[in-house]
Amino acid sequence: MLHWESRFSSLIRVYSIFSLSSLMLISEGTEHIVGDSNGWELFTNYTTWTRGREFHVGDVLVFNYDGDQHNVMQVNSTAYADCGRDNYTSISTKGNDTILISEVGELWFICGVGDHCENGQKLKINVAP
Repeated sequence: MLHWESRFSSLIRVYSIFSLSSLMLISEGTEHIVGDSNGWELFTNYTTWTRGREFHVGDVLVFNYDGDQHNVMQVNSTAYADCGRDNYTSISTKGNDTILISEVGELWFICGVGDHCENGQKLKINVAP
């Protein structure tokens, strides 16, 4: 009887490792470097940058920029449209910031420094189910 319990235990361990490995592969998302080599900068057309890209829950947005010159504010649709800086969900200021996409729908980001948002430093993405 001990022999069968040992085999059963080994099978459970193998199954657990396989299941965990599969889950880890499924949950890994795509890393999107915002603005590609230009990064998060003024006068970049981020609408063009999003064309042809798909964003999904589990993906990561990477914002590369000079932390002394810019920031990344996650905002709502109204603040995105009028470059409002008073009502933001989160703010990042390090210069190499990552944001994990955790929900389906539209997400909006602006730079809250000076008139950067008004000069196009804003990003809207649609996260597919």
